[in-house]
Amino acid sequence: MGFLKGLLIRLGTTAVAFWLATLLIPGITLDAQSATETVTTLILVAAIFGVVNAVLQPIIRTVGCGLYLLTLGLIALVVNGLLFLLTSWIAGEVGLPFNVDGFWPAAVLGALLVGIVTWVLGAVLDRD
Repeated sequence: MGFLKGLLIRLGTTAVAFWLATLLIPGITLDAQSATETVTTLILVAAIFGVVNAVLQPIIRTVGCGLYLLTLGLIALVVNGLLFLLTSWIAGEVGLPFNVDGFWPAAVLGALLVGIVTWVLGAVLDRD
């Protein structure tokens, strides 16, 4: 039960982070018609983001190890922004009303905000 609880907390914190990103960052929109559709969309987008990160992030870090060292890790902002854009594209393909307008500043700032909020909420809620 501990694994499932941690997974649900992570999904919830990521959904809250995406909600804050839609409120705070221009260019990130969620065009839902009702509160139920909004919550469902946020949870599904958080799940898509989690799968995209779980699958692609280790591959990108392994292949781009030299760039991470060369830029002292700053390339991670670019990579996270691109993964955020990919999440938006996948969400659009499955018919979710979530959209990110472009790479800069929406995707980069959105990925940064989602990462920070998820980290803070995860520390506060202690999902382990």
